[in-house]
Amino acid sequence: MEMLTTLITIWILHVAALATPGANVLLVSQLAASDRAQSAVFAALGVTLGAFVWASSAVLGVHALFQAFPGLRLALQIAGGVYLLVVAGRLWRSGAAALIESRASVSRRAAFRLGFLTNITNPKSALFFGSVFAASFPAAPSPLLQMAAVAMIVTNALSWHILLAYLFSRAQVRSGYSRVRGLANRMAAAVVGVLGLGLLVATLRDARA
Repeated sequence: MEMLTTLITIWILHVAALATPGANVLLVSQLAASDRAQSAVFAALGVTLGAFVWASSAVLGVHALFQAFPGLRLALQIAGGVYLLVVAGRLWRSGAAALIESRASVSRRAAFRLGFLTNITNPKSALFFGSVFAASFPAAPSPLLQMAAVAMIVTNALSWHILLAYLFSRAQVRSGYSRVRGLANRMAAAVVGVLGLGLLVATLRDARA
């Protein structure tokens, strides 16, 4: 019973986090809406792999490692912030183009890599999972509970991002997106840029603390 309660708590917190628009959501939805459904699916797989890495790392104690070596966390946050700013710059410059400038360049490997990098360069994911697991797990969680929690995180992430790829690849959505592609890219660039700047500002604040 305790295990079920713990998993339900983690599920609710993770679903709430997934539903909050961020770089992962923007990436998958824009690829799908740009008539790149297959690329969006592979980007979703990349994002899911990133979630698996961070959730597994949290279970293995990377959150504690970040607390012991804050410089490592700050370095990863800087890398993540810079990466998001690079993505935002590409979006802004592309104007009416898609996230990746030519359709031919959106290979399965490129989309997967982009999804993975978008998720893995945000160390706040590790802090999120570390905090959620620390708050939800009992004092001595069993290996079965830890594996079940990671498996649930992977299932949540995969289901959510595949659903986004499906919904945004519908003809009605693509038709509407094609009419506002330039504006949508600029808005997405602004959101991703704010996320990147926010991560860098938070890093500077943490470094001064």
